[in-house]
Amino acid sequence: MKVSSLVLKGLGAVAAVSLLSAVPALAQPAAPQKPTLLKPCSQCHAPEEKVLRGTIGNISGKAETFAVNTGAIWTVKFDDSTKLSGWGQPLAKIPKEKEIAVSYVEKDGQIYAKAVSVKQPAVIPPEKLMSTAQMIDHVQKGDAVIIDSRPAARFYEGAIPGAINIYDAEFDKHINKLPADKSKLLVFYCAGPT
Repeated sequence: MKVSSLVLKGLGAVAAVSLLSAVPALAQPAAPQKPTLLKPCSQCHAPEEKVLRGTIGNISGKAETFAVNTGAIWTVKFDDSTKLSGWGQPLAKIPKEKEIAVSYVEKDGQIYAKAVSVKQPAVIPPEKLMSTAQMIDHVQKGDAVIIDSRPAARFYEGAIPGAINIYDAEFDKHINKLPADKSKLLVFYCAGPT
């Protein structure tokens, strides 16, 4: 490194080491922080101190750990004192990819769940729901646009023919995909109420 060789010649080795450690540009970069909030969760929630919001992954009753996907995978320890809300069964019975919030404490480099809250399904008013037969009728008439609001990866796994993909967490970025004709009925679907 040019700077260090100049400094070593002009100052002495001890002064050079102190000078280099004081220069922030030459210091080690900070390790990137893992996200604590899964992108779709950010539509309703802001990041909170000591709270993970995402989807649950593998659960090990024997190791008393579970994984939380927030865009990065967190391993969280639990025990009998972990409070569980929004779920009437043991923590180990929460289905994979179910949305959860975990308040936690850190001890000895480990994350321990104080409480796990399971997201309840959205309540959709009956007048906002459409039957499959009604949707087919609208599509055949050409007076509706079907919008798949799941992530692109899920859309490409399989979608309703003719549907367009506008992932709900990125809706504002893709508003130009909506029809110019504002009288068109927009029918959104996803993986189910969450």
